[in-house]
Amino acid sequence: MPLDILVGAQWGDEGKGRMVDLLSVQADYVARYNGGDNAGHTVNVGGQTFKLHLIPSGIIHSHTTGVIGNGVVINPLILLNEIQMLRQAGVSINPDRLHISHAAHIITPACIAEDRAREQARGVDKIGTTLRGIGPAYTHKANRTGLRMETMLNSEEFAQATQADIEETNQTLNRLYTDQDISPMDATAIANEYCQYAQQLSPYIRDISLILNESLIKKRLVLAEGAQGTLLDLDHGTYPYVTSSNTISAGALVGLGIGANWVRRIIGVTKAFQTRVGDGPFPTELGGKGHVDDPEQVALAGHLRGTGANPWDEFGTTTGRPRRVGWLDLVLLRYAIRINGITDLTLTKLDILSGLESLKICNAYRSVNSKGQAEIYKDLPMGPGNLTGVEPVYEMLPGWQQKIRDLTRWEQLPAEAHAYVLRIQELSGVPVQMVSVGPERSQIITLT
Repeated sequence: MPLDILVGAQWGDEGKGRMVDLLSVQADYVARYNGGDNAGHTVNVGGQTFKLHLIPSGIIHSHTTGVIGNGVVINPLILLNEIQMLRQAGVSINPDRLHISHAAHIITPACIAEDRAREQARGVDKIGTTLRGIGPAYTHKANRTGLRMETMLNSEEFAQATQADIEETNQTLNRLYTDQDISPMDATAIANEYCQYAQQLSPYIRDISLILNESLIKKRLVLAEGAQGTLLDLDHGTYPYVTSSNTISAGALVGLGIGANWVRRIIGVTKAFQTRVGDGPFPTELGGKGHVDDPEQVALAGHLRGTGANPWDEFGTTTGRPRRVGWLDLVLLRYAIRINGITDLTLTKLDILSGLESLKICNAYRSVNSKGQAEIYKDLPMGPGNLTGVEPVYEMLPGWQQKIRDLTRWEQLPAEAHAYVLRIQELSGVPVQMVSVGPERSQIITLT
């Protein structure tokens, strides 16, 4: 069963890109199955940083073939810019090394305009989207009005469809958002521009379901790369503060057209603490709402987040926004393990915890029921959609002062770091196979 699926076990930004890069050493195909350029995977190789939003991270390896699945929504300009960036960095990108599903949907300027108008109309109730047209593209897909990559193969049909899409959106925005000053888009100019993109991308368009299934039959290894994280899943995340696609492991099967019989491993990536970009519930948040005047909480948050001076700090790859930070939440991690069927965990950013006197792990929630009685629970009774009023119940563990970024073996880590990792393993019920102690692909320690 040579299909391995790698998923984020939190709200995204767990460090999946670097883990894909590492696991791609033995993979024949690395396949992205969901999301759009709202996701950002960062890979650091030999002092060179690659920030990828659409192309699978494993493409950095010369022996792999990158695949963009039907579950992805594609902004052609972003994709072409990414191809050019990789080529300039010396990475070979051609139709033999990159395949794009014919059934993937296209993000047009109409999608982006809709996204901005909707978010502005929400006011204080905004979702916190990246404003890149992801949600509207998936809405068009569900409404059966979207443009698919296969349309690019017929230039005349594609030009007509693109122009009609822009014209219809102009009318819709003018009708629905009268209180916003929205300038109409030039449908003809956009159609001409997108036809140029189609000429460049047409050679990459394939039936990737057929390609991947034939490769699996030949016992080639396919690594499925998820975008965002479990808690942003459209169905199973902290709804409505979620993304517009299925981020969990089952999304790989739908987003690539692969049967469940091929799955071998499901690797969950989680940070050694918790982070989130955008609005939505965050029970273990430090220095957030209600705590901004607490100097200790603000200081701890600053320690976890960093200053933004380097790519390892907690600022969104796509948005640049500072991430909200907090202690690791095992209630949510156990939920992610259950929803995904995670077989093993990778723990990232363990090095960031160096220098703290003590650490906390949230192993339960406390809430007050309708009868005014306090309840303690270790598993979510109705999913994470409503976490209002829950209070984290923490375990305390000793921290460590030693810097660990230069360490290369498990036995070299401080005893307190051992205890922290092993406690996560015990509370989650899933083995921790690897931990990262720095941003480079070499700074990964395998547990032995």
